Amino acid sequence: MIIIGLTGSIGMGKSATANMFREFGVPVFDADAVVHNLQSKNGKAVSFIENAFPGVVTNGVLDRVLLGKEVFADKTALKRLEAIMHPMVQDERIKFFENAERDNHKIVVLDIPLLFETGGNNACHKTVVVSAPYDVQKNRVLERSNMTPQKFEDILSKQTPDKIKREKADFIVETDKGFDHAKAQVKAIIEAVNSQT
Repeated sequence: MIIIGLTGSIGMGKSATANMFREFGVPVFDADAVVHNLQSKNGKAVSFIENAFPGVVTNGVLDRVLLGKEVFADKTALKRLEAIMHPMVQDERIKFFENAERDNHKIVVLDIPLLFETGGNNACHKTVVVSAPYDVQKNRVLERSNMTPQKFEDILSKQTPDKIKREKADFIVETDKGFDHAKAQVKAIIEAVNSQT
């Protein structure tokens, strides 16, 4: 089974690209969705987070804004949160691989926003970076509610620059040339990887 690591900075179109892989029948492990599920009302991680960060959970519901304030600028607090989340995400990933293996999939995708930043690319056979020019990216992100130019720059400062991601990638999906163009690139990647299995 070939593992493709899929990544891309904020606003590049990574989620849409992950869906294209799914449409072609490739299972996708969405790390963000798993975290969201673990942190949803009465999710598996909620009581552990409440113990580590008293006051961020009310009636089984995690206040993400409050938690964000606790960990955003505090590396020690962030490490405490990661120590809770990482093993749980790892368990879910193992289940995902077991299911894909059982269903005889030749390729799987790990959708990980901070793939290079966390060294997750070392667990992948191939990497795909979703990319678009900076002005396209910025316009997309600033259309989101609760987003400001300052917040956008703060997020970018914590991510590996797009140029470096592109240099490290085995494949690039360019999302500024329309949906059909991106989908054709995804299809070509799957065909190229399949030819190596």
